[in-house]
Amino acid sequence: MKKLSHMDEKGDVRMVDVTDKPVTERITKAEGTIGMKPETIQLLMADDLPKGNVLTTAKLAGIQAAKKTSDLVPLCHPLNVSWVDIEFQVHEESVQILAVAKTKEATGIEMEALTAVSVAALTIYDMCKAVDKTMVISNVMLIEKKGGKSDHSSDYSPKTAVLVLSQSVHEGKSKDISGSILKEGLSAHGCKIEQDEVIPDDSAQLKLVLESLVADGLELVVTSGGTGVGPFDITIETIQPMLTQRLPGVEQALHSYGRSKTVTAMLSRLLAGRIGDTFVICLPGSPGAAKDALAVLMPSFLHVFLMAEGKRH
Repeated sequence: MKKLSHMDEKGDVRMVDVTDKPVTERITKAEGTIGMKPETIQLLMADDLPKGNVLTTAKLAGIQAAKKTSDLVPLCHPLNVSWVDIEFQVHEESVQILAVAKTKEATGIEMEALTAVSVAALTIYDMCKAVDKTMVISNVMLIEKKGGKSDHSSDYSPKTAVLVLSQSVHEGKSKDISGSILKEGLSAHGCKIEQDEVIPDDSAQLKLVLESLVADGLELVVTSGGTGVGPFDITIETIQPMLTQRLPGVEQALHSYGRSKTVTAMLSRLLAGRIGDTFVICLPGSPGAAKDALAVLMPSFLHVFLMAEGKRH
């Protein structure tokens, strides 16, 4: 039987890189059980065990452990834990432990909640072991997780077009990278890429292509390039007058995330809105901007199509 390992092909262990993930509010709940004799439960409830108040000590131990999770689990990210709480439900032959943990970070807080439950259970075991050798810790598990991208997933698959605005790519002098990143990333989130095209820095041609896409019923058009302040950056000037509705929140989210990584992102012009039933997002042409946009927009932006139909979101 092949031995399983967390090592890669070179035999190294690695943390997951969460640098590009946006910060969101996250909450996780976990539970576990420690079984014991009924007589032990009676002593625990009467606060008559040799080491003192069991549940208060276990609660403090669990909270403290949650804050130290990254010190205990080697590849776990250190998080700014904003809140941890532990409750106990005492039954005839067991104590159920319930833990909740919250944070505003770029990765989940599941391990902190599970660690809180585990250490609280171990503390109860330690404080009761003098009178009960039969105790069993069991069923430590995650019971709820909220926040992050998985909490905002959508089954909607809009008909999508990706337009790259670049004179040099159009003339074959350079290779398109950003458009490929967008097509791959959008497809991974369910968008149906029905058209992709490289357009020169020509306002009239861009307008004709966009009008054609709208007429053909494309639901989402993402453009890459032409959003700077150079003499050939014509994307914003061309598309903005065509919009029937702006989405300033999307623009602000993209700008804010970009500035948190690159100070010069403040010089880029972004645009988001709709032309009739077609939503349009105009992005800078760099590969970094394409990756950032996917990190910010997907999958949350896809809820806009449900909103446009008047459905709950």
